[in-house]
Amino acid sequence: MTTKKSAALFTKAKRFIPGGVNSPVRAFKSVGLTPRFIARAKGAYLWDVDGNQYIDYVGSWGPMIAGHTHKEIIQAIQDSAKTGTSFGAPTELEVKMAEIICKLVPSIEMVRMVNSGTEATMSAIRLARAYTGRDKIIKFDGCYHGHGDSFLIKAGSGAETLGIPDSPGVPKALANETLTAQINNLDSVRTLVSRFRSQVSCIIIEPVVGNMGCIPPQPGFLEGLRSICDENGIVFIIDEVMTGFRVALGGAQQLYKVKADITTLGKIIGGGLPVGAYGGKKEIMQIVAPSGPVYQAGTLSGNPLAMAAGYSLLSHLSKKKTIYTTLETMSRMLEDGIRENMKKLGLGYQLNRVGSMFTLFFTEYPVRDAGSARMSDTKKFAAYFSSMLEQGIYLPPSQFEAAFISAAHGEKEIEKTIKANYKALRAKVVSRK
Repeated sequence: MTTKKSAALFTKAKRFIPGGVNSPVRAFKSVGLTPRFIARAKGAYLWDVDGNQYIDYVGSWGPMIAGHTHKEIIQAIQDSAKTGTSFGAPTELEVKMAEIICKLVPSIEMVRMVNSGTEATMSAIRLARAYTGRDKIIKFDGCYHGHGDSFLIKAGSGAETLGIPDSPGVPKALANETLTAQINNLDSVRTLVSRFRSQVSCIIIEPVVGNMGCIPPQPGFLEGLRSICDENGIVFIIDEVMTGFRVALGGAQQLYKVKADITTLGKIIGGGLPVGAYGGKKEIMQIVAPSGPVYQAGTLSGNPLAMAAGYSLLSHLSKKKTIYTTLETMSRMLEDGIRENMKKLGLGYQLNRVGSMFTLFFTEYPVRDAGSARMSDTKKFAAYFSSMLEQGIYLPPSQFEAAFISAAHGEKEIEKTIKANYKALRAKVVSRK
C-alpha cells in the first residue's frame, strides 16, 4: 500500500497548519503513522489521494449514519446552494429543522442552532448558570464536551478535589468552577453536590461516552443523575452531540428513558456539514437572547446548506426507521465476529458497543470509566490499527475514540472486517504478549 502522496501532503501541511492537521486526532500521532489524506468517499468506503480504498468506521466521527455521499443529502445541498449559501437572515429551513428536532427529541421544547458541538455545550452551561444563578459545573473524567475552557479540566487527587487546567491557556479561576466526578459512580457526584450544594449550576454528561472509547452507562446511573439534579435544583445537561439520532431516533434519552433539561446536538443534524444546537425546556430556553438576557449569537448559525443537509438526513431517518434495525443487525454481526476471533486466539480484550458505536479496548479488565479505559495497552492498539489499515479497514486512530457503523455497511463489509480483525489480532497483538 503506497502512501507517497499522503506523506508529501502531510510534510507540506506542517509548514502552514499546526501539526499539519486542523484537528489533533487526525495526525495519527498516537499510532505512529502518517495520516491518510482522503480524496473521496461513497457509501461505506473512503479513497485516499494515493488511490487506496478503505472500509470506513470513522464516518466523519459520527454524522455519516446513512453512508457517505447519500443521494438525498447531496441533492438537498445542491438545491440549497443554488439559492444562496448564506444570508445572515432567517430562513424557512431553520424553522423546519427546529420543528423536526423538537418532534424527535421529547425533552426539547425549543432549540437554538449554532455552528459546532463546542459552541452548543459552551452556550448550554452559560444558560444553566444564568438560569440557576450558580457558577460551578460538574463534568465527568473522560467525557469530552468540546474545547471550551470550562471543559478542558481533569480530576485532581480525588473526586472532591477542584479541577486543574488540562490545557495551557485555561485560567485557574475558571478551572476552579469545574468539578470532576467519575462516570458510572453516583457516590462521586453526591459527594461533590453535598460539598458545593448551593453552587452547582449543572451536571453535563455524555450519556454514552465516546471520547474515551465507547463506554455505556451502568444501569440506574443516568436515572440517578436525573434524581440528584431534581433534588438539588441543578440543570441536567445531556450532551448528545455524538449519540443524538445515532443510538436511536430519539437519541440516548429515548434508549435509556431519561430526559434532560438541556440537550446539546451536533454531528448528524448537519448531515456532514458544520453544525450544532442546544435546546430544552421552554422556561429555560426563553431566557436566551433576544427573548431573554442570556446573549448568544452566530453569523452562520442556521446556515442554509447545513440546514438542508441536516433536515434531509433527519427526514430520511424518520421515514425509514428500519435503518436502526439494520444498524443493530450489522453491528451485532461485527461484535459477534470479533468476540469469536478473540475466543479462538485466547484473548480477553474488552469490546464495548451501544447500537452502532463500538470500541475494542486492549485490556483484560472491564471498561466502565475513564480509569479502566486508560489501562488499555496503547502500543498493542497501535499495532492493531496499523494492520487493519494495511488491510483496508479505516478505524479511529486512537484507542480512546469510538468507531461508527453506517447503514451503508453490509454483510460484505462486515465479513471483510471480521477477517481483517482476526489477522490483525493474531499477527500484531498476540505476538506482542
